[in-house]
Amino acid sequence: MRVCLLDQASCGCCLMQTQLERMEWFFNITFDEMKKELTKSKMALNNMRASRSAFSVALNNDKSLNCYGPFSSDELIAYKHVFINLGDGYNVLTGIFTAPRSGVYSLSVTIYAASSSGGTLAACANLQVNGRLVSELLEQNGQDLEDSATTVVAMKLKSGDQVAVNLPKGCFVCDQSSHYNTFTGFLLHASD
Repeated sequence: MRVCLLDQASCGCCLMQTQLERMEWFFNITFDEMKKELTKSKMALNNMRASRSAFSVALNNDKSLNCYGPFSSDELIAYKHVFINLGDGYNVLTGIFTAPRSGVYSLSVTIYAASSSGGTLAACANLQVNGRLVSELLEQNGQDLEDSATTVVAMKLKSGDQVAVNLPKGCFVCDQSSHYNTFTGFLLHASD
């Protein structure tokens, strides 16, 4: 600026320099604000990704019909064919879904059993949360060689709650690649 006062010929250059400094200052402030907004957006996206939870599994994917059970005591059903396991909440080894976060979940179970012997047939299973009965599935009409049942519930789960399907003593289910026996759940609404 002093040069500008002493030499009038350089005054235009000084004004341009001043404008350039102002533009640089404004750019830096705008850039910093954009970086803050980008960080917030990334955090929101990561939160949204972390809250996604959905699984859908079937008893098996065998070519021929295979049955599971009956057993002399209650057994958890470990569904082996995974359609989707978003968030990795379902454990294929144990058959247990562990809720990754608290919220309202939709849970559904469909069971199917078939008998070739013509004997008494009971398609039954229990949907459980933390080992407690939530919904009982039972069909035993004795009029055919096939039985099936379905339940769908929406319920609040806390982070770490364990959801499983229990096969009661004496019951059995059968499946193949048509996927008659399914266990599905997904987060409807997260809560903290």
